[in-house]
Amino acid sequence: MNDVRARNHVKVIGEGERTIVFAHGFGCDQSMWQFITPSFEKKYRIVLFDYVGSGNSDLSAYTTDKYQSLHGYVQDVLDVIETLKLKDIIFIGHSISSMIGMLASIERPDYFDKMIMIGPSSCYLNEGNTYFGGFEKSDITELLEMMEMNFAGWASFMAPLAMNNPDPVLTKELERSFISADPVIAREFAEVTFFSDHREDLPKATIPTLILQCSDDSIVPIAAGEYLHKHLNNSTFRLMEAKGHYPHISHPEETITLINEYLT
Repeated sequence: MNDVRARNHVKVIGEGERTIVFAHGFGCDQSMWQFITPSFEKKYRIVLFDYVGSGNSDLSAYTTDKYQSLHGYVQDVLDVIETLKLKDIIFIGHSISSMIGMLASIERPDYFDKMIMIGPSSCYLNEGNTYFGGFEKSDITELLEMMEMNFAGWASFMAPLAMNNPDPVLTKELERSFISADPVIAREFAEVTFFSDHREDLPKATIPTLILQCSDDSIVPIAAGEYLHKHLNNSTFRLMEAKGHYPHISHPEETITLINEYLT
């Protein structure tokens, strides 16, 4: 087994007794938490990492076979927890990392104390009149084709849509994150993310969970967040004033306040 710390670019900061593990979403890396972590460093030990294929992880450890479902990413999370011998962690996951963390907690509930999901969705695809995930299958197919044909064009199209914030610096930062990824790996991660459906796993989850839902999110409609809350035992739902899909970047104060309220 190659060294997990190097493979996942694991970073440990902070000085508290309890541990928070921050897990980034698709197209991002651990730098996305830069506006959040300073508020928690004094009270908590903080673990940051990059999924294999993202950020400064070891790209040579990536195989399509392992990461063709979320379970490859679940294994990354469990590997980090086991390598650092963590227990009773607070897991904070953005976007698809919410489901990755939940699946990890179903496998090893003993590792987790609380779960905080930022912009989570258990399924991104609409299903007739019964479920609203926000996307038609054709939307996703077009998005994946765009990533294949013009990766830079996809990044500059997607970043302002997902950030939904008037500050061009934040949008540029997200676009930079998107564009720095390996195009082949990013496309595969996008496919795994947007076609994932973990609605049937929701009843298996037992860890107390905070769901932070943005008020106007082009990736996750409010209905998808409400569905998650309804089917996830032990969950608390907070509708944020923040718009967009990245409140930890665009509205860090509100994000920090809601996390702190939940943890105390």
